[in-house]
Amino acid sequence: MRVVIAEDNVLLSSGLELLLTSKGFDVAAIAQDAPGFITAVTEHRPDITIVDVRLPPTFRDEGIHAALHVRRQYPGLPVLVLSQYVEQQYAGELISDRRGGVGYLLKDRVSRVSEFIDALRQVAAGGTVMDPEVIAQLLTRHARDPIAGLTARERQVLALMAEGKDNATLAARLVITENAVHKHIGNIFAKLGLSPADSGHRRVLAVLTYLSSR
Repeated sequence: MRVVIAEDNVLLSSGLELLLTSKGFDVAAIAQDAPGFITAVTEHRPDITIVDVRLPPTFRDEGIHAALHVRRQYPGLPVLVLSQYVEQQYAGELISDRRGGVGYLLKDRVSRVSEFIDALRQVAAGGTVMDPEVIAQLLTRHARDPIAGLTARERQVLALMAEGKDNATLAARLVITENAVHKHIGNIFAKLGLSPADSGHRRVLAVLTYLSSR
């Protein structure tokens, strides 16, 4: 089974490589940043990927952004996020992908090698593996944050709406059609519970909801 790893910590990535090789996996590449990871996935077409959330240069959410990118580029590509952090904003989108083949484990809570290898094989087979702490944090966020249910693209649209941009500008900035913008906005209204009865106020209410959640 061919694996591509995205991990900037050399000691951890080397340890993972030794462990996986000893268990019969083929570590095709180890990338230390998101662009390198995307390139490695394109070049090696792995059976599964292991990704840290925070990668250079900003060490914020580059890893999970890259994971979402390769999942869009290669639908169903198995991704196991292995991190110290729960990146709530985008983890929910990754996990909600109905095609499966997704896992999210916290480094400090992986207590046995056998459990990690079992999780890796399960994700590679199209299953879903979640650390209970990840699930708990996502449920808590969803309960208190109405924006949590939006996709990454819908959040981009709403952020630009909050800047006062009209639909034509939104389309140009996101390089999509105005019809696509209209559809995204409709989805945003629906997910935020803004009914057609609110008519012209829905855009303002959506922006206020976005600003209050930040």
